[in-house]
Amino acid sequence: MSIKLVNEVREKKPLIHNLTNEVVMNFSANGLLAFGGSPIMAMAEEDSADIARISNGVLINIGTLTEPHLRAMILAGKAANEYDVPVVIDPVGVAATSYRTEAFERIVSEVQPAAIKGNAGEMAHIVGISLETKGVDSIGEGDPEKIAKKVAAKYNTIAMVTGEVDIVSDGEEVLANEAGHEWLAKVTGSGCLLGSILAACLSTSGTPLEQAHAAVRFYGLAAEKAARHTNVNGPGTFAVRFLDALAMDLTKLEEG
Repeated sequence: MSIKLVNEVREKKPLIHNLTNEVVMNFSANGLLAFGGSPIMAMAEEDSADIARISNGVLINIGTLTEPHLRAMILAGKAANEYDVPVVIDPVGVAATSYRTEAFERIVSEVQPAAIKGNAGEMAHIVGISLETKGVDSIGEGDPEKIAKKVAAKYNTIAMVTGEVDIVSDGEEVLANEAGHEWLAKVTGSGCLLGSILAACLSTSGTPLEQAHAAVRFYGLAAEKAARHTNVNGPGTFAVRFLDALAMDLTKLEEG
């Protein structure tokens, strides 16, 4: 199923509207292009709804949040809902400040997400589970399956909890992904790019749970492939090879 869904993305070349943080725009655009999607990075509230209506997926990432950006995100999300365009919400650093928490709550009060993805600390916070965080990073692991199920049930969505083992849930069923590499955590924007690729996979014909698992599994396998390259010596060279790996066939990644 993963191969079918990834190939479908590459045949369809879905247009993904990225309302994402300014730190990661270039990396996210290049990574989505490598994977097979088509990125548009538009943050103006004047046209965010129009762009959402013509897109195949919308990513809302609150990493470098401002009030105008928040208004644009809500407008885009509402338009996407109206046109049955899947919306991914990435609540970056939601536990760090009250403003981020309130912003997330404002978004989900008006926008129905197809998926919410974040690290264990972020995801635990939005369902009232105490878990230690440091800025935008999760320090504690908690019980990711419990967290994922609770997020999915509360928001009627697919929940993806990223970590050493990634967990995806629809509130009842749970799928795990053990593929990945520690250097992903050393590259700014790696998690944000995953949100964009998740949005692309949600535009395919699989079930939402299958789509989400395919996205994170491919991502992890690409990271492992990149880390094995003979010219990779650390996070810098890894980041370049990771973009290369995102463009590979899934069968080649699975072969090692």
